[in-house]
Amino acid sequence: MPLRAKPMGMNASPDAILTADEMRAAEQHAVVAGVSIAALMERAGTAVAEAVWRYGGGRPTLILCGPGNNGGDGYVAARVLAKRGVDVRIAALGVPKQGPAAEAASAWLGKVEPLSDATPPPIVIDAVFGTGLSGPLGAPLAAAIARIINGARFSLAVDVPSGVDTDNGSTLGASRVDMTLALGALKPAHVLQPSAGLCGHIRIGEIGVAAESPVMRLGKPALPLPHASDHKYSRGLVTVISGELPGAALLAALAAQRAGAGYVVLGGDEPPTGGTMALVHRSIDDAMLDKRTRVIILGPGIGRTPAARALIDQAIHADAALVLDADALHLIGEEDFRVFHRRTGPVVLTPHAGEFDALFGRGSGSKIDRARAAARLTGAKIIFKGADTVVASSDGRVAVGPSASHWLASAGTGDVLAGIVGAMLGQGLGAFEAATAAVWLHGEAARRAGPALIADDLCAHLPAAIGACQ
Repeated sequence: MPLRAKPMGMNASPDAILTADEMRAAEQHAVVAGVSIAALMERAGTAVAEAVWRYGGGRPTLILCGPGNNGGDGYVAARVLAKRGVDVRIAALGVPKQGPAAEAASAWLGKVEPLSDATPPPIVIDAVFGTGLSGPLGAPLAAAIARIINGARFSLAVDVPSGVDTDNGSTLGASRVDMTLALGALKPAHVLQPSAGLCGHIRIGEIGVAAESPVMRLGKPALPLPHASDHKYSRGLVTVISGELPGAALLAALAAQRAGAGYVVLGGDEPPTGGTMALVHRSIDDAMLDKRTRVIILGPGIGRTPAARALIDQAIHADAALVLDADALHLIGEEDFRVFHRRTGPVVLTPHAGEFDALFGRGSGSKIDRARAAARLTGAKIIFKGADTVVASSDGRVAVGPSASHWLASAGTGDVLAGIVGAMLGQGLGAFEAATAAVWLHGEAARRAGPALIADDLCAHLPAAIGACQ
């Protein structure tokens, strides 16, 4: 899906995520419409000054300026803050030689000191390098920036912290800041790890450059509410198939119940143990053959045996929506992808990083690029799990979840996510919407569960997470 410019005077969606090239294209659209690069820099620098004025409380401020346009934004911010009576200093890594950045530097009438010699006041603004950085900072410069930022009470990065790769989220020697002001729109570095962990609180600085993007930051979902005419089947019969580790399937089933599915069946050939009284236990054959089933969840704890593979074959050729997780992801391949493209019911795959690499290879590009490529290859919706979970569709749409609780790195939490996806599909959401809603609810349940959570705790907090969406 191509990037499309919005009419001037409008701002980008606060959740749109643009690569560095896409942001440059949006800026070029503004230039063609009659806005100069110098005017955009003035807007950017003013937005930075406003943020520092608001969060810095007028305290003495040091602005670290680089030789490019990011540095130019810093010079503009210095001039605006000085006019407001703030004690401002600039420490520069070279002086801009030409263009709007040089003009902004020449308009600064104060002193400019070498960055390497600067001592930090209470407030520090990092305007050394922005979205154009492609190589590492180098140890001496990275150490100097770290020393200054770590010595301040409050630090703010202009667009991105200096020393991150804008498009893939890798680090190139960056230091963590307290806040990042994303100019015009979010960038992948603001939502992908490890760079997202260096950005601190993220705010959008409006500069009058707007664009639409198929890549968005995932927000609170709009969930369907039960109506008076609803019954258990209209709210979705979700079947979870059990196997070698029945506890994993039980977690997925409980999550589907707590996430609002109308009827949940646990299919297993062993005598049932555990679960709620409302959970229906059936043999695998009976469960798989029930034509009322709207969603089949297969993978948590089923094992990697020929019998498990036979179950996948049966499920793939059923009409129901299909959620494949865990062991199932190690049993499918390109032949199955061709079937996915032909299925009536949608398919959602939920790999973590290790499963993703095993299924699709390590590949290249950002996590967003890799998830989108996997979605095109398979025809399925991909939930590429992690602290920066990426949901991708074969039509190009991508949603990146907010940074999730690190306590989710424990056994069974992925099984819970699979169950939530099943419940969302069962209640009639489209596959992409079901996947994104599930990721948000999973993260919100973890936030409510707090530290040292276990997977079972997520199920207990799902009703409150759903209530937050009403």
